[in-house]
Amino acid sequence: MVNSILLVVYILAAFFMIVLILLQRSEGGALGMGGGGGGFVTGRAAANFLTKLTTVLAAIFFTTALVLGMLSHKPAATSAVGAGAPQRNAPASAPVIPGTEAAPATPPSLIRKQQTETPPAANPAPAAPAQPPQLPQTQ
Repeated sequence: MVNSILLVVYILAAFFMIVLILLQRSEGGALGMGGGGGGFVTGRAAANFLTKLTTVLAAIFFTTALVLGMLSHKPAATSAVGAGAPQRNAPASAPVIPGTEAAPATPPSLIRKQQTETPPAANPAPAAPAQPPQLPQTQ
C-alpha cells in the first residue's frame, strides 16, 4: 500500500517537474534557441516562483526515489512495479500422473560436470612397517 502511494507521488512529481522545466525561460541561449522576449510566463517574480517550485518538486522526486529504493530491498515487502511478474528462478515442474513416478533425472549441467572430471590419481596405500620377527621365549 505504501509502495503504491509513493510510486504515484514519484510519477506525479516527475511529470510536474518536466512541465515546470519546460515552462521556464531559457537563460543560457544554447545555440541561439529560446530566451526570447515573449513567452508564456514572464517577469522576475514568476521566474522565482517557478524556480522554487521546481526545487521543491526535485526534492520530493529524489526523496521518493530513495525511499522506494530502500523499500524494494526488504525481503518481506513486495514491489508495486513487479507485483505480477513471474519468478525467474522458480523450478519448472511437470504434472505427475499417479503410478508413473520415476527417479528424478540428472540435470544436464551435472552430467557434463561428471563427464569432464578426471578421476583422482591412484595413490598406492603406504606399505605397512615391517615387524621384527618374534623370537621364541625361553624360560
